[in-house]
Amino acid sequence: MIGESDRKELLAVARSAIEALLEGRRYEPEIPLAGPLAEARGAFVTLTRAGRLRGCIGRVLAEEPLARVVAEMAVAAARDDYRFESLAPRELPEIRIEISALTAPVPVRDPSEIAVGRDGLIIRKGDRSGLLLPQVAGEEGWSTERFLEETCRKAGLPPGSWREGASIERFEAEVWGEEK
Repeated sequence: MIGESDRKELLAVARSAIEALLEGRRYEPEIPLAGPLAEARGAFVTLTRAGRLRGCIGRVLAEEPLARVVAEMAVAAARDDYRFESLAPRELPEIRIEISALTAPVPVRDPSEIAVGRDGLIIRKGDRSGLLLPQVAGEEGWSTERFLEETCRKAGLPPGSWREGASIERFEAEVWGEEK
């Protein structure tokens, strides 16, 4: 579990990384020797503006310290989300940052293992894959089956593909964000 002070620090890391990007300078977060910011974890950074999605990018695999992953994903969400233009400096004061720190994915053998609101999903079939964070299904009020179908859509697969040889994994996330 990530404590309140570490959560605030990670939000500051994300904002500092975006500010550095917009100012054209390099930013490298300070990585402590131990603790949650030093743990290798996957994370997603979501940017919203006026309550609407403005960018969301993440990394599932736990290969680097969480503070570094958050900094990199904040920059990627501001610059590289193909659904949006790069973030403009004038937008920064209106941007709200949310961080999802992930647990390692585990295979799903039966849909009854999935808890809507607790689990995020990854579906893979062939060269396609799609991921939805845990909060998406809860916010949308989806059933488990609808969550599976929407994750297939995110992967560019027909909705029923989860029943036809696709691999399914679930993960959990600690989610927090800046105050509105």
